[in-house]
Amino acid sequence: MRVVSTLLFFCVVALLALGMVMLFSASTGQAGTRHLIMQPVWCALGLVVCWIMAVWDYRWLRKVAWLVLALAVILLGLVLVPGVTKSINGAHRWLVVGGFTFQPSELAKIALIIALAHYADRYQLQMPTFRHGLLVPLVIIAPVLALIFVEPDVGTTLVVAAVSGVMLLIAGARATYLAPPAMAAGLGLSVYILNNPTRLHRILSFLYPEEHKEGFGYQVYQSIVAIGSGGLTGVGLGDGRQKFGFVPEQHTDFIFSVIGEELGLVATVAVVAAFLVILICGVVIAWRARETFGMLLASGITFLIGMQAAINIGVVTGSLPNKGLSLPFISYGGSNLVLMLACVGLLLNVARHADEAEDLLTSTAASSASLQPS
Repeated sequence: MRVVSTLLFFCVVALLALGMVMLFSASTGQAGTRHLIMQPVWCALGLVVCWIMAVWDYRWLRKVAWLVLALAVILLGLVLVPGVTKSINGAHRWLVVGGFTFQPSELAKIALIIALAHYADRYQLQMPTFRHGLLVPLVIIAPVLALIFVEPDVGTTLVVAAVSGVMLLIAGARATYLAPPAMAAGLGLSVYILNNPTRLHRILSFLYPEEHKEGFGYQVYQSIVAIGSGGLTGVGLGDGRQKFGFVPEQHTDFIFSVIGEELGLVATVAVVAAFLVILICGVVIAWRARETFGMLLASGITFLIGMQAAINIGVVTGSLPNKGLSLPFISYGGSNLVLMLACVGLLLNVARHADEAEDLLTSTAASSASLQPS
């Protein structure tokens, strides 16, 4: 497990370093450079939070699981209150606190993972039942999903719903109970998209990119052009051209396109490989966790990081419709960066306790063997 933890931390640090370099490059020629100052600050804060989460026994989260979830729900509700929220492109996802912006949905992700892990750990023997495997979890999950959905933030809603569903399946809930609500939610989402011109045009631009490359598909089309022009080794760090107004949000959701253009296929494959290693490390940590709460906590965090990275890369490369999700550890954004590093700290914490349990078991076995008569 020590090798797994070291590999996990190394991959995260490598992605952080790459993110800082590419953020500087993506900001070339821009009038505002505030994010160049703030991202290192958020990174430093995130690393401190990561360290705290890594050294503090994660089992204390059981005591505050419902409190953290309640706080997340309250903050999500405040996003809908005029005067305390910041609107960007018609979406109300950010709270303004002392001149800084905070995205409550980022806290809601980890808060819901902690709450579901605690709940499933407490009722693990009853999880196959209809009540404990579906009804009660729906009461826990539904308010969070509803508040994120009305921001509106469909992408994050889908991610949170998927992570919650996977955690319930791992905890022992029956797929036959979870399938009908999932199908109903899919049907409702389809109706919503058909009656929402913006979302409908995003789907159409994904299906027919050439026909919408000057409209709703402009951002993704230019992103694909940027990645394609990078070739194998890229045009050179800082020498990319698509970032000069061609790819909007190139320092946040679409920073992967800057990596592809300037550093080429080699760098993009390395980024994907790093996330795959993180995913594998998370699975190993969850598999070898010392108890159910740690296993579910590590599983939810691992799936959250992996799914968000996969969706972002899929969107940037035109493989998925535009969702507006950031690339973990690389994209600009304080809320996401700090919470993602907190998640990494919790993974390291679960791994550390698994190591301690194995060491104790080994020492106990050795002591017992030494006491056996020869």
